[in-house]
Amino acid sequence: MRVLILEDELPAQLQLKRLIEKYYPSFEIASMIGSLEEAATWLSNNSVDIIFMDVELSDGVCFELYNMVEIESNVIITTAYENYALKAFKINSIDYLLKPIESESFVKAVEKCLGSLTNINLEKSLVNQLLSNSKVYKQRLTVKLGNNIIILNVTDIAYFYSEDKYTYIVTKDNKEYLSDYTLESLEDQLNPSTFFKLNRSCIAGIHAIVSVSKHFNSRLKVKLTPQFKGELLVSRVRVPLFMKWLEGGAI
Repeated sequence: MRVLILEDELPAQLQLKRLIEKYYPSFEIASMIGSLEEAATWLSNNSVDIIFMDVELSDGVCFELYNMVEIESNVIITTAYENYALKAFKINSIDYLLKPIESESFVKAVEKCLGSLTNINLEKSLVNQLLSNSKVYKQRLTVKLGNNIIILNVTDIAYFYSEDKYTYIVTKDNKEYLSDYTLESLEDQLNPSTFFKLNRSCIAGIHAIVSVSKHFNSRLKVKLTPQFKGELLVSRVRVPLFMKWLEGGAI
């Protein structure tokens, strides 16, 4: 969790730093800044999860910062004056801490932020899941055979491979067709739960894999049916993804 302390008084900076280190030692204090101008420049190039924002800074009032840069972080207002509470509410700050800051109030404010971030992450996860579930993958492919066009069901395909800049489709009944697609384009159009790109030259279906064995230099050797031309290896870098895919995990 990254934190920015926007405070122009050194004692107040140090108090917030001590509270963070005491109650949330895993947090990273990304920076401590004392002016609007410096904060706007810094936030234009950096991101944090939580900002502790003093109201009266060396060159203006913190609310002016919202007109200078887009702020997506959770904000906790810190001030010695109660009359800024309404403005703090209007900018949707998570909490409003009066100086000197009490430990209990500090912890409650941070916990509110953590709860807010958890909800945001959950929403993002659900959205990504819905988008993933709604993606339509190829069900059929067409190939040209002379003057004819052949329709292949993806469920009948064992694997795809490339050779000499051409891409070939091999079916489960060991028929081979030349395809207009590249492996790169096919990788994005095939259901990742069924097909996996073993290396730069082959995408295999899960049901085409006969055996997997260890090979030199932490690689894996894969045997397919129908039999693949030559040796088929999974690189060391892709082995973890491949093993996760074999077990049915999302990749």
